[in-house]
Amino acid sequence: MTTMQSVTFKNRTWDLAATLRLPEDFDAGKQYAAIICAHPISSCKEQTAGAIYGEALSKAGFITLAFDASTQGASGGEPRFSEDPATRVEDFRCAVDYLVTLPYVDEERIGVLGVCGGGAYAANVAMTEKRIKAVGTVVATNYGRMMRDGDTSPDAALKTLALIGKQRTAEARGADPLIVGYIPFANRGECERAGIKDVDMLQAIDYYLTPRGQQPGSPNKLRLTSAGAALGWDAFHLAEVLLTQPLHVVFGAVPGAFGSYADGQELYRRARSAHKTMQMVPGASHYDLYDQPEATGQALAQLVPFFQQHLGA
Repeated sequence: MTTMQSVTFKNRTWDLAATLRLPEDFDAGKQYAAIICAHPISSCKEQTAGAIYGEALSKAGFITLAFDASTQGASGGEPRFSEDPATRVEDFRCAVDYLVTLPYVDEERIGVLGVCGGGAYAANVAMTEKRIKAVGTVVATNYGRMMRDGDTSPDAALKTLALIGKQRTAEARGADPLIVGYIPFANRGECERAGIKDVDMLQAIDYYLTPRGQQPGSPNKLRLTSAGAALGWDAFHLAEVLLTQPLHVVFGAVPGAFGSYADGQELYRRARSAHKTMQMVPGASHYDLYDQPEATGQALAQLVPFFQQHLGA
């Protein structure tokens, strides 16, 4: 049986909350490969990254570390509910800093696995954090691209930036922060009555707003002003130059509005990695690869041997 420990580590002056999973028959006198497990945008460590992928990888013999992003979940940091790419990437570096202090972690065998936005962040940090030796992504979604392209109306990104500027001015003058929902609907029926039938949006409601995946650390809240940085960010920028680690990219065969189908293929195509593999899971949607046993089982059937090959078990 794997063992779970609640731990913290620092990013600048605040604590990040994390779950450290130790494999069966763990021996503190030995050294193990370790994998950082990164959650999706709006998610938390108790959901897919930790509970599904972190748990499975620990059962396969790896130490895993799933953490809540800065300003989110049980982690510290201000302003709350921000989704700032620079801070998120630094979270990963701090996770590596923490792992290399553990005597039972082999510093030459540290990998990363990210889901959705966490997958794109994982690829991005690996470009400049070479203590990470192998990268796995599941339905990697380039958050900057999604923020720019999610609204297809004319000049939507520019209009959003203008709105953010006005909101920052208001908050500088004393207004309350504007906290919005990533998912703007309370349930499926409300979404469908608005004429939206996209598989990703409907399944996001199922995952985040029902007992299927709902967790206190994932309250569907975004500080609007933090989106300004994301609108000018590209998770895959310079991948063809700097992303050199072994890479395994997983995405579902069912495309949706969040774009992981195309983003996964773009990441695979652009990565400089000499060893890179791509896996399209038949019949699987974006959210099937969060927690549905058939889809996640297929992903893990290739992710586990990938990490075993490049990190050892």
